[in-house]
Amino acid sequence: MALVAVAGSPGAPGSTTTALALMSTWPLQAGRRVIMAECDPDGGAAVAGTLGGRTPGGYGMRQLAVAARTSQLSEAFWRQLIDLSESDAQDRLLLPGLTEPAQASSLQYAWAPLADLFVGIEQITPSHDVIVDLGRHGGTGSSAPLVRRADSVLVVVRSTLRGIHLAEPRIRALAEDLEASGTGRDALRIVLVRSGIYTAAEVSQRLHVPVLAELPDDQRSAAVLSDGEDGGRRFARGDLMRHAGSAADRVLAHIASRRQRLLPPSETVPSPAAAGAPHQEWASNAR
Repeated sequence: MALVAVAGSPGAPGSTTTALALMSTWPLQAGRRVIMAECDPDGGAAVAGTLGGRTPGGYGMRQLAVAARTSQLSEAFWRQLIDLSESDAQDRLLLPGLTEPAQASSLQYAWAPLADLFVGIEQITPSHDVIVDLGRHGGTGSSAPLVRRADSVLVVVRSTLRGIHLAEPRIRALAEDLEASGTGRDALRIVLVRSGIYTAAEVSQRLHVPVLAELPDDQRSAAVLSDGEDGGRRFARGDLMRHAGSAADRVLAHIASRRQRLLPPSETVPSPAAAGAPHQEWASNAR
């Protein structure tokens, strides 16, 4: 399995859209699944976005706070997932986020057990990868384990002067924490949204973090994921989703490379294969 954390920065939106795009295009072999978990302390966006507000009540991250305190997190987790698959495979699943920022305090003691659950998910039910949306502020404080345990930490940066400037303190804090308490700052990579004049090489040099993948500033396609707009038949073949598929491949390659470097020389590790029954729900306008 692979655990991927996607972070934004203040004033530079894009982490949820990027996480949803990765989940939607994640390469899945037969029998594998991918879960996107909205762990943004500011609140989730998928319900009002890609789900078009049609999610049944009672599902999501806020239901896990009590479960974590009563040692029932593992059982409760699977009941909160919503199926976003386009087929009957139930292989692309969503854990909706908080409905308002005030609920974040109730999860203060749930983040670490949740990170443990994500990392150990293969022992519970095989063949899952997890993509965690941290939003613009998640992954620090009590939710830091979501970053420290991740195989790859992706920061979404827009290629504008403002985007780069706002990303600097976010990236610095994540890098320092990964170096001190995580698996090392080489877990950190940039996903660059090409909305400005700066190249990947210039952004990487300024932020001291490699650019792993680039996404187009395809606002029409992004609005399907972020605002629930009708993407039509061309959505899945659009510029954003095609590049997201390539980005997913690059993320998996990055994880496989890191795992190989972290192992003793005599051992090898296979590449992370991309991936209770979930509730079935799908925003048809995103097909």
